[in-house]
Amino acid sequence: MQLTGTPFLIVTIVLVPVSVAAALLLWGRVRGPRTVRLLGRLVMLMLCQATAVTLVFVLVNNANLIYGTWGDLLGTGGHVRAVPTVPAGGPGHDAAEPKVLQQFRRVDDPMVPDDVRRTDLRGRTSGVDGEVLVWTPPQYDDPAYRDRNFPVVELVPGFPGSSSTWYGTLKVTRQLEPLMREGRVAPFILVSPRTLLLGRSTDTGCADVPGKVNADTWLSRDVPQMVLDNFRADPSPARWAVAGYSAGGHCAALLALAHPDRYRAGISLSGYNDPAAEPDSLTARDPHLRETADPLHVLRNAAKPPRTALFVSGNRGDGYESGMALRQAAKPPTTVTVVETAGPHAVDVWKPLLPQAFIWLTGVIPAEH
Repeated sequence: MQLTGTPFLIVTIVLVPVSVAAALLLWGRVRGPRTVRLLGRLVMLMLCQATAVTLVFVLVNNANLIYGTWGDLLGTGGHVRAVPTVPAGGPGHDAAEPKVLQQFRRVDDPMVPDDVRRTDLRGRTSGVDGEVLVWTPPQYDDPAYRDRNFPVVELVPGFPGSSSTWYGTLKVTRQLEPLMREGRVAPFILVSPRTLLLGRSTDTGCADVPGKVNADTWLSRDVPQMVLDNFRADPSPARWAVAGYSAGGHCAALLALAHPDRYRAGISLSGYNDPAAEPDSLTARDPHLRETADPLHVLRNAAKPPRTALFVSGNRGDGYESGMALRQAAKPPTTVTVVETAGPHAVDVWKPLLPQAFIWLTGVIPAEH
């Protein structure tokens, strides 16, 4: 039974009144010594509390899609097959490799729109295995666009977070599709890969960590290669961007600045620069990795200012200062737009920003080039 599915939700709803009714019915029927009776009634109360807490957890998890599967919740999912040494290059660079052709299916999640498709990708370069969700814009199947290649945005969830969060909780496609039809937002292919790779208690920081995980390579090479091989995606790095919120915002800024040969722009919503801002960050445990996985360090130490555009939003004390530090360090052609927000570190703040952020992105990566 799927963690985020309707059947499990119904079961948790039903169990609450059933547990209460059972307690009321059996309360006076417990027999035996006083200690046994007290213990039996305590178990009934604990069962009632457990069903209520479970229902609240399921409702919150379904609303925010924090954990997408039982494996994510329990930390039993295995997504790192190997940690090979990563060769130089990038997506589309090796024409000798066969195409990564995938089968796609509907997402089995009531929160996710029916036009989002899922595939299980075996990362050829990274050694990472995981699901990738893809949505194509309304123009993609229009005969007038049959010879057109489309720009792409990779969507990175926070930590913990599932590949469904952008589509289900932030409702990115429902917000952007009307704007794409109106021509206010470019017809981006939207791609959301799995980022919870090492269990619920370890954030990879979207970095390659020797002996642990090649998270950067998974996101910046394996996933883009799969998209290029299966969709009419524009192969030019100038037509690619990456967006994220919270820990995913950190990833978006890091990947965009670290790989200007693969991404033109990044959108960071309430992200941060120092990996240590995330208590469960794997990169923060090593001083060298902590430094090299800091977008500000990457920007300051680039051989030359990258042709990268960043959109950074955040409240004071929650991403704003990180964005200002990036803006102060940026030199042409790097540009950093900072938007100050007000409110908690939550979806209610990030969701309304998406139209503004993607209209900005359309100015950087227009519909046609």
